[in-house]
Amino acid sequence: MTQMALVIDLNVCVGCHACVTSCKEWNTSGEAGSLADFRPYDADPSGTFFNRVQTFEAGKYPLADTIHFPKSCLHCEDPPCVPVCPTGASYKRKEDGLVLVDYDRCIGCKYCAWACPYGAREIDEARKEMTKCTLCSDRIYNEALPERDRKPACVLACPTSARLFGDIHDPDSVVSQAIRERGGYQLMPEWGTRPSNHYLPRQPVTSCGGGACSCKTAQELEPVTLEAQLEHGALNLASVATRV
Repeated sequence: MTQMALVIDLNVCVGCHACVTSCKEWNTSGEAGSLADFRPYDADPSGTFFNRVQTFEAGKYPLADTIHFPKSCLHCEDPPCVPVCPTGASYKRKEDGLVLVDYDRCIGCKYCAWACPYGAREIDEARKEMTKCTLCSDRIYNEALPERDRKPACVLACPTSARLFGDIHDPDSVVSQAIRERGGYQLMPEWGTRPSNHYLPRQPVTSCGGGACSCKTAQELEPVTLEAQLEHGALNLASVATRV
């Protein structure tokens, strides 16, 4: 059985929110739209987003680290939001495993939001309907688009390629290989929902400058400009994204 999903590499996500804005742009004008935005800049903002990025600090100085954690519907293989829906508006599609909402049947009761342990569903205040990530189901099968563009908007927009998309049940897919090789994990597996989306773990911050370290000190290093690194191909995309 096919199960389409995202794999997110926390080691290269720079928190730029390109995935958030591209998701909003595509879905508010697509089958899921329009998505409401009330008071976007007030003290109590309200808006409908399928994807959000949470940023937090981990560790202690001098080994502190900033972690950016994108989160959306995880398209669980055993989704608790589906059986609680009184109208059958929430359903799991058999052909690709996507968890979707039939907006014509949704009555906005919020039962599915209460059942979801990940807080991945949001009520649209204007439409009074429950909304969520669809993995761009209206895009990934759109034959009017070039094949390279038949991916979720968030995947295409990510400047560091932190988001991968594919069938996790296919052992040869890029997502399955990433999970297998990088130790990809599910979010809160103890709930037994079997989330399809996986995360590739953040590499821990390690100390430098100790007795066993052969690195040069800051005083010994020659200054290298951003332009010089780009010219010699020594700067990866994640570094560029944090500076421009």
